[in-house]
Amino acid sequence: MREAKAWAIVAIPILGAVGLGWWLATRASSLGTTLAHANAQKVLLLHVGSEPSGLDPQQVRGIPESTIINCLFEGLLISDPSDSARQLPGVAERWEHNEDYSVWTFYIRPDARWSNGDPLTASDFAFSIQRILTPEFGAFFADELHVLRGAEDFHKGKTKDFTQVGVRAVDPRTLRLELIGPTPYFLSLITHYAWFPIHPATILRFGKLGNRSTQWTQPDAFVGNGPFVLKTWRPNDVIETVRSPFYWNRDRVKLTGVNFYAIEDLNTADRAFRAGQLHATNDVPLDKIPFYRRYHPNLIHSDPYAGVYFYRIDVAQKPLNEVKVRQALSLAIDRESLVRNVLRANQLAATGMTPPSFPGYQPLDIARYDPEKARRLLAESGYPGGTGFPAISILINTSEAHRSIAEAIQQMWRQELNISVQVENQEWKVYLESMHQHHFAIARSGWIAPFLDPLAFLDIWKSDSPNNDSNWKNPQFDVLLQQAAVTADPSLRFAKLRQAEEILIQDAPLLPIYWYTRVYLLDPAVTGWYPNLQARHPVQFIDLQPGIPLH
Repeated sequence: MREAKAWAIVAIPILGAVGLGWWLATRASSLGTTLAHANAQKVLLLHVGSEPSGLDPQQVRGIPESTIINCLFEGLLISDPSDSARQLPGVAERWEHNEDYSVWTFYIRPDARWSNGDPLTASDFAFSIQRILTPEFGAFFADELHVLRGAEDFHKGKTKDFTQVGVRAVDPRTLRLELIGPTPYFLSLITHYAWFPIHPATILRFGKLGNRSTQWTQPDAFVGNGPFVLKTWRPNDVIETVRSPFYWNRDRVKLTGVNFYAIEDLNTADRAFRAGQLHATNDVPLDKIPFYRRYHPNLIHSDPYAGVYFYRIDVAQKPLNEVKVRQALSLAIDRESLVRNVLRANQLAATGMTPPSFPGYQPLDIARYDPEKARRLLAESGYPGGTGFPAISILINTSEAHRSIAEAIQQMWRQELNISVQVENQEWKVYLESMHQHHFAIARSGWIAPFLDPLAFLDIWKSDSPNNDSNWKNPQFDVLLQQAAVTADPSLRFAKLRQAEEILIQDAPLLPIYWYTRVYLLDPAVTGWYPNLQARHPVQFIDLQPGIPLH
């Protein structure tokens, strides 16, 4: 019966023999020029979606930014490209811990260098940690570092003495990190870009430690420590990088450059891929997925992805300050219809916040489709049959996929609740600022695990989290996360996290929509690229093979 509903009907264009022949001719012809040249020159051409909001690893919080930053910087450890749950040596050549895993010592490799040739030292990491924790700096991911002893007090301004934070540069090559207690996900945590080092002299050249100036990330000033270094940055076009001559593992790097193209429109990116101008896309237009699966299964990939797509709610705005209204909106979303008929890429309907990506942690089964109950809750909130419900908008960033999902949900709410909402589109940077400044009622959001643990999906909802843009606060939720942070027993820890997540979903400052799979196009010339839960593809392991057939 649900399949017959209007929002579940999406046209699937089928290419005839002539259209298919044109597609293949266009693709093959262009491969003889653009990609053939890029393959020969060993330059990887990647689509990153929106124009990045910045390249300072301690300031940004988006996926486009993350993809580029992981090319330009490197942390103590890196994720294994074929298995995100494993870590490989990065700047640290080895590491050790004490008996209860609360003190970690990392040994910086002697050939670690910045892209200007300066030695990279343990003090550089200490400087970087102090910067991201400096209160006035306002880093989005500063609370990731609260696992360090004394870090939370320093970050919240309760102490101004950084020597009280559990960070010690024992000597130029030895970094000691003292934690608040055993942290099972710690090695995964420090592969995230919030823990990356930044070059102290370059930062101080443009201001004081806590200044947010990003002038240092321009090509003429940039200093990083990753396998590639910034060459050019043409806004809303391309960021070009070249292999760093000082990267410690430069002999392992096969590529000579990586170009990142900012293309918001997925159809434009799809045409660029077909025209041989990209090795990989960030996504695939929803209506093209059946075509690629039928005619080019070797080009389209659908990988497991530890992420959730959801709608964030500003609970300070009327009528969304009423929990029954928020619950009604959630109950009126037919998630199964969305993933089956609109998305069509093996996504799972999200019934909680945390995806089924973590052994031992059972996802919640709370957010369900129940339109009858939704109507009852809306009536109990003073809006029987939708009467008197004020106008609100769904904020999205530019993407046809986001618009398709929003319009489907818009129609569900109209049909089931008799309420009308608008869809408001903003470009990526403006959209991020609108959320941070609470200039929205409901906003499309996505969250990909910065580290592989259920906590990664819950701590962004803490009352004081810089990533909590919902105005939602729940003291019991905060306490449960604090208790989980110092609970060593895995089963007890997961039980506390699950209890916290139940509070979150019942209180509904978010509407879970679906759990991700990552769908993208990849040219067969690319090797060393593996599916993994965080979609991290370290470029130092990637190569291009000329002459690989398309099918």
